[in-house]
Amino acid sequence: MPENNGNNMQGKGVSRRDFLKLSGLLATAMGFTALPPLEESGLPAQLNQVAQPAEVLMTRALETKQRLPVIWLNFQDCTGCTEAISRSVSPSLTNLVLNTLTIEYHETLSAASGFQVEEAKKQAMEKYAGQYILVVEGSIPLANDGAYCVIGGRTALDILKETAAGAAAIIAVGSCASFGGLPKADPNPTDAKGVWELITDKPVVNIPGCPAIPEATAGTIAHFAIFGALPELDGLHRPKTFYGKTVHDRCQRRAFYEAGKFALSFDDEGAKQGWCLYKLGCKGPTTYSACATIKWDQGLSFPIQSGHPCLGCTEPNFWDGGGFYQGQSAPLERPAATAVGAALGAGAVLGIGTALVNQAKKKAKGEAK
Repeated sequence: MPENNGNNMQGKGVSRRDFLKLSGLLATAMGFTALPPLEESGLPAQLNQVAQPAEVLMTRALETKQRLPVIWLNFQDCTGCTEAISRSVSPSLTNLVLNTLTIEYHETLSAASGFQVEEAKKQAMEKYAGQYILVVEGSIPLANDGAYCVIGGRTALDILKETAAGAAAIIAVGSCASFGGLPKADPNPTDAKGVWELITDKPVVNIPGCPAIPEATAGTIAHFAIFGALPELDGLHRPKTFYGKTVHDRCQRRAFYEAGKFALSFDDEGAKQGWCLYKLGCKGPTTYSACATIKWDQGLSFPIQSGHPCLGCTEPNFWDGGGFYQGQSAPLERPAATAVGAALGAGAVLGIGTALVNQAKKKAKGEAK
């Protein structure tokens, strides 16, 4: 069995006080004020007979839950989502691996290759049957008996079905794995499909985006690692924490939209003043994503902030929807104002855990001197 998170962090020198601090921060970031009773949370009965303050149950969950085994498959993809999460800062991929999960297989990141890494995957599937999370990146082609994506002589569909059979849950990362993405765009010569179209007997969560926001991926994995269940999902199987609001709802240019001030070209005075990009084809009002709050590169920016319209990449068939840079003659009916709050993903706070580990190590080194 994998090592539990509490022992793992204690072994790295994190104090009880810092561990409690991390638990409270993680509960806050995940949006909990009180956690549900036993049948909904999956925690041991003696810990969870009734609803309790979130930080209390979060501490107990982190102490008792074991590190989560992860098998990550790549199919028809550009590896952009792997690139994204490998550059995540809060938390970094290294932080996740050291403190929260164990990546048993990833054909891009694994040190081994060929028969050796395939054997490692087989052993992990047997050892952690019913326990591991399956992460899928890339769409699955069905045309010509799956000939458009063959790994080790086996089709993507064959590998997906085999690995999904023993998974506790499946996370489809990126628009390709979620909805088919660019490979599925018309005329879709490979007959590409998203995971949830093919696997219907397992819980599947979609983390769309081209690429997916790293914190959305990390936060969803962290949620399962702690609670043993997927977070609340919308009708498209996306976590509401990250896809519950439109980009428009949280956009810093929304005030200009409400005031009827729109850039009409990329070099006019409105564009220079940061006016709304709706008439330049921005899909923010119809695109659900946390891009405007989590942003990219340590919260530095996101497309609209950088002057580029949203292309709606978290929505199904966004490429075929087209209309890029083709604005509407009039804005949408203005929705009622919504409260704009920072949507902090659960994964973001896990980075704090690693910071505490690093502090403990530095302190130990200082005492040793």
